[in-house]
Amino acid sequence: MQFSRTLRLRTIGSVSILAVLLSGCATLPSSGPTGSQVMRGAKDPAAELKFEVVDLDGAAFKRLLAVQPAGRGVGQLASLSREGRVDRIAPGDALQVNIYEVGMTLFGASTQNVTGGIGAQMGVIQDATDASVRSQPLNVVTVAADGTIRLPYVGRLMVAGSTPYDVQRMIEQGLQGKSQSPQALVTVVNSPGNSIYILGDVTRTGRIPLTAARERLLDAVASAGGSKVSAADTVVRLSRGGQSAEMRLGDIRPGSSDDLTLLPGDRIELVVEPRSFSAFGATSKVSQVAFESPKLSLAEALARIGGPNDAQADPKAVFLFRYDAAAIAAGEPPMIYRLNLMKPESYIIAQNFPMQDKDLIYIANSASNPVSKFVAILNQLFAPLLTARILTDNNN
Repeated sequence: MQFSRTLRLRTIGSVSILAVLLSGCATLPSSGPTGSQVMRGAKDPAAELKFEVVDLDGAAFKRLLAVQPAGRGVGQLASLSREGRVDRIAPGDALQVNIYEVGMTLFGASTQNVTGGIGAQMGVIQDATDASVRSQPLNVVTVAADGTIRLPYVGRLMVAGSTPYDVQRMIEQGLQGKSQSPQALVTVVNSPGNSIYILGDVTRTGRIPLTAARERLLDAVASAGGSKVSAADTVVRLSRGGQSAEMRLGDIRPGSSDDLTLLPGDRIELVVEPRSFSAFGATSKVSQVAFESPKLSLAEALARIGGPNDAQADPKAVFLFRYDAAAIAAGEPPMIYRLNLMKPESYIIAQNFPMQDKDLIYIANSASNPVSKFVAILNQLFAPLLTARILTDNNN
C-alpha cells in the first residue's frame, strides 16, 4: 500500500514536471518564427498588414521571370522623353557678331581690308572702283534678361527664341539702306541657356553645353568623367520641366529609350546608393550584405550568409521578403517567397532567381528547436547534480 502511494505520487510529480517543462519551451528565446507560424500569419484575417506567400517552385519561377521589375526598372527615364531644340538663343547667351560690307562702309574707320574677300572666292566680279570686302567684328554681345541685344545702326533686336541664322537676317534687314550689300555672321560663343547641369557623385560636376550633335544622357555622364563608384551602385536622377525620374546607371543601355536625348535646362544628379540585402533567423549571424557585383542570385546570397544553420534551421522554410513600393501603391500586397531546400529543383531556381535591392532573407527555425534548447538547458542544470550523486554513491 505504501509502495503504491509512493509510486502514484512520483507519477503525478513527473507529469507535473513534464507539463512545466513543455510550457517552458514556448517561453524560450528564439531568433524568429517557424515556417508554420509565417504561413499562419499570411492567412490571419485579423492581421493589419496583409502579405502573400508564394512557393518558389518551377511554375511560380516561370511566371516571375516574365514580370518586369517595378521601382527603378527599365523605362523610368523614358517617361520624361520630350521633343526640343538646342539651337535657340536664350537670355545670358554670348554672341559674336561680324558684319561684312562692300565699297563705302558704315564702319570704315575701323574696318579690316579683306582683299579678294568673299566675292573673289566665289568668282563674283566686284565694282572696279573698290573690289574689296571689309569686315567689322563687333564686341561680344550678351543677350539681356528681356531677350534683346543692341547693335550700332541697327538698334534693339529681340533675339530670344531665335536661331543664329534668324539673327543674321534681322541685322541685315536693319542695315538695309545704311550700308552697301551688308552681310552678317552670328556665332554663339557661350550659351548657358542651351546647357545641362550635372552634379552629385561624378568626377567633374558643372555645366555642359549642348551642341547640334544632340548629346544623350550617357554622353553627359561620360563627359563628366563618369560615376565615382560602379554603375550598378549609382542612381541617376533626371529633372526636366518640373518632373523627375530615376533609375540605376547600370540599367541604362546606350541608345535605349532611357538614354534620353538631353534638352536645355536638364539637371542630372548621380547618387551613390550601394545595393544590399539583409539576413535574419537561423543563420550564422544577423547581417547586412552588399551585392558587390552587378547581379546577385538567391543562391549566391544564401552562400554569402553561410546558408541555413544545421543545428537550428528548417531548410524547408527559407523565406525572401520583398517590399516593392510601386506595387504596393498599386494595391498589391507585400510578397514573401518560400524556398524549400529539401527539393533538388530549388537549387536550380535559386541560381536563377535575381535578388533586388533591400531584399530580406529569413531562414525559419525548426519546430523542434525550442525542445532541443530546453533539453540542453536541463542538461546544464542537472548534469552537475547527477555527477555529484554518482560520486557520492561510489564513495559509499
